[in-house]
Amino acid sequence: MLPEERFNVLVDEFRASPGVSVPGEPGQRGFGSNALKVHGSIFAMISGGRLVVKLPHQRVETLIGTGVGAPFDAGKGRAMKEWLTVTADDEETWLALAREALDFVGSQRRTQ
Repeated sequence: MLPEERFNVLVDEFRASPGVSVPGEPGQRGFGSNALKVHGSIFAMISGGRLVVKLPHQRVETLIGTGVGAPFDAGKGRAMKEWLTVTADDEETWLALAREALDFVGSQRRTQ
């Protein structure tokens, strides 16, 4: 399955989740328009044919250490601490990490 197809599975999975907006919804343009968002904040997206998710810094480091992911660089020459490029290519890992990212980003929004 191509990464874009696997991401579309995630989009379908989260489409009905409270507070989640999916790519292609009216009014979305520019950066993040092709990302999954919760309350307006990105929690998962495709970049360079890989899933990228936002997780706590410590969790990102752990996942990098176990080989599940790699640092994410948004083209600025340095890794973003709370973003993980998922190197695992299975649907189960993508779904689990996307759910974890939704919980993390969603809980950040509630505490602000």
